[in-house]
Amino acid sequence: MKLWQKDKGSLKEVERFTIGRDPEFDIILAPFDVLGSMAHATMLKEIGLLTEDELQLLLKGLREIYYEIEKGEFTIAEGVEDVHSQVEFLLTERYGEVGKKLHSGRSRNDQVLVDLKLYYRSAIRDLVEASQELFDLLIELSEKHKHDLMPGYTHTQLAMPSSFGLWFGSFAESLAEDMELLKAAYKLTNKNPLGSAAGYGSSFPLNRTLTTELLGFEDLHHNVINAQNSRGKTEKFLAFAISGLAGTLNKLSADTCVFMNQHFGFISFPDELTTGSSIMPHKKNPDVFELIRAKTNQLQGVPQEITLLLTNLTTGYHRDLQLLKESIFPGIASLLDCLDMSVFMLKEVRVKENILQDPFYKHLFSVEVVNDLVLQGIPFRDAYKKVGLDIEKDNFTPDQSTVKHTHEGSIGNLCTNEIKAKMEKAVQDFDFDNTTAKLIKLIQG
Repeated sequence: MKLWQKDKGSLKEVERFTIGRDPEFDIILAPFDVLGSMAHATMLKEIGLLTEDELQLLLKGLREIYYEIEKGEFTIAEGVEDVHSQVEFLLTERYGEVGKKLHSGRSRNDQVLVDLKLYYRSAIRDLVEASQELFDLLIELSEKHKHDLMPGYTHTQLAMPSSFGLWFGSFAESLAEDMELLKAAYKLTNKNPLGSAAGYGSSFPLNRTLTTELLGFEDLHHNVINAQNSRGKTEKFLAFAISGLAGTLNKLSADTCVFMNQHFGFISFPDELTTGSSIMPHKKNPDVFELIRAKTNQLQGVPQEITLLLTNLTTGYHRDLQLLKESIFPGIASLLDCLDMSVFMLKEVRVKENILQDPFYKHLFSVEVVNDLVLQGIPFRDAYKKVGLDIEKDNFTPDQSTVKHTHEGSIGNLCTNEIKAKMEKAVQDFDFDNTTAKLIKLIQG
């Protein structure tokens, strides 16, 4: 039986096709559905559609269901269409007719939309916390290896001296910058759509400001049509944020795979963190980073999936929007896994020392020698030509023991404190504690 069903149901073929993967995603949304219902019920009492006794019964029942979800005891029964139906049927079964009053002034459209907003808000917090853990490790590695020189590359050719401190630190700052996209997604996610009903509001005098406050939203989507149209737009913002983080991890993992190669041998990992070959005893394969590279490539395609899914959709709800979950939900889970595995692996990274002492890398120091000549008063163009000719004649013998880079963000001045401050400010701007406190208050009463 379905909430909207009257006397005839859908053919099972239609039902199977239209439900799709929703049951697995509905379990993820279940705790957020209960939270949204608690706020909605509180508001219904404030506008006179529930008595105080009815409200307390509903809140009691909703809290029971919430804790069942937390314990893993909640399931969607056979024949029940979705999480919204299951929650309402449980309330009606346990507490009678009052359960049937919960849906007043609400559509499944704004009900699922508020569930999604609450879930995305929680998921963004998970992504920020996982990113911060990786950031802290990268900063630690950057400081630990700031004096360990390595080659820098452009066009995949030897370019100039770099350092592992500079390399690790580059990904730390990139993560801090990725927070800006996440913040944009969070601000759109943190707006309340509840009360927009099917997209055109309700004849009941709903107090949307009250549910906004109860659920800890920063603001509400004031225009009810815009509230409904935010479905898809919210996912697009979040997809680009996911793609940004994935891009950072993708470059980190691609570099790592190359630097582990025996021709480079810049870094290594314990044997138990690599895999072997069924035929070649010497192999130590970087499977974890290869899979991170592959998964983050998939994640960078999510914005395109969502953009194409939304193409040519008119105002209002369409069943097409259901498929957004098939891109975003697994995408969030995959990105969190990639962040966690990056931390797990990099805690054990081993860096090779004194790489640039090898004469093979002497040409990396050509710019250093040119700059030294310029400091002696030789015009840059003449210094460049002289060093170039020395290299051609194999007369180039630079000092490969030191580099003199001291400006901001260079080998000798990593700006670690400035990068840490950038990340700290980005994380503080999310203000997760306020939203968490509101939800705890709603749950505990």
